[in-house]
Amino acid sequence: EFSWESLKDGSYTAAVEEYFADQFPLRDQWTVLKARAEQMIGKSEFNGVYLCGDRLIAQVKDPEEELDTKNLSYVQRLSENTDVPVYLGLIPSAAEIRKDDLPAGAPSWDQSAFLQQAESLGLPMVDFDSALRTHADEDIFYRTDHHWTSLGAYYGYAALMEALGREEDTLPMSAFTPETASADFNGTLYSQSGIHWLTPDTMEFWVKEDGLMVTSWRTGSPEPGILYDRSYLTEKDKYASFLGGNQPLCVIQNENARDGGKLLLIRDSYTDSLAPFLTAHYSEIHLIDLRYYKLSIADYIAQNGIDQALVLYSVPNFVTDSNLVWLGR
Repeated sequence: EFSWESLKDGSYTAAVEEYFADQFPLRDQWTVLKARAEQMIGKSEFNGVYLCGDRLIAQVKDPEEELDTKNLSYVQRLSENTDVPVYLGLIPSAAEIRKDDLPAGAPSWDQSAFLQQAESLGLPMVDFDSALRTHADEDIFYRTDHHWTSLGAYYGYAALMEALGREEDTLPMSAFTPETASADFNGTLYSQSGIHWLTPDTMEFWVKEDGLMVTSWRTGSPEPGILYDRSYLTEKDKYASFLGGNQPLCVIQNENARDGGKLLLIRDSYTDSLAPFLTAHYSEIHLIDLRYYKLSIADYIAQNGIDQALVLYSVPNFVTDSNLVWLGR
């Protein structure tokens, strides 16, 4: 929708460009033909995506301008600016956890070395790496998308509870009854690579929504939200059904939470499928996306009575996100 403001900030022209790219005649057919032709000549990398048997894995490139180190320093600065404990949770992607599946000689940035660098900060860290490696042979990542599945998010939840010192409170897998939300999910890697002949993914919702109140600030004002927005299941971006996708601020409240307490998650999209598991343990879970929220995080923590804060990102997102600078302000 045109407006002078959107034209001025560039979002209008960017949206027009994206529309025409998506509406190009026979776009899907041409991209599939290109990918098939490249496969026939022995290529295994397709627009930054590796074809690894029956799954797609995104290549992780080297960070630019030492952004990885800078972003770690911003997390450190947040911990110095607030009185509550600040945890760091970095989730290695499939390119690290399933490294043996990558084509021989395929370049991919060393996420394990970066996790060791992050540990040197001295901040309490969540060991997602060990949790995911233990279950690497399970379906913890989608085959056509870069995110972890609800199963992977469950293992991440268990690792987080352990890091928070609440391992005994972790709900067993038997406490959940997964609901098949979609059996035809084709994710971002499907679109990016042009490889459209793999079997679609199955998407699951695990957590009951009873007793929860979700509030979203999409336009600066509070409006009712939802834990699982099923309207997105008919859209291309089905993963956005977790909490309704990207938004500056989202708060999940549970008056019946076992122990109460308020948790702040500085998030990327991986967080959206993990947060539901935490609702049984916190009276309030606040999720902030630094791409859209530009106010002081330290002030937010103080003004909202936050008890614990967690910077929760996938490693590839963390080392490429220039918005983490807002953590230190």
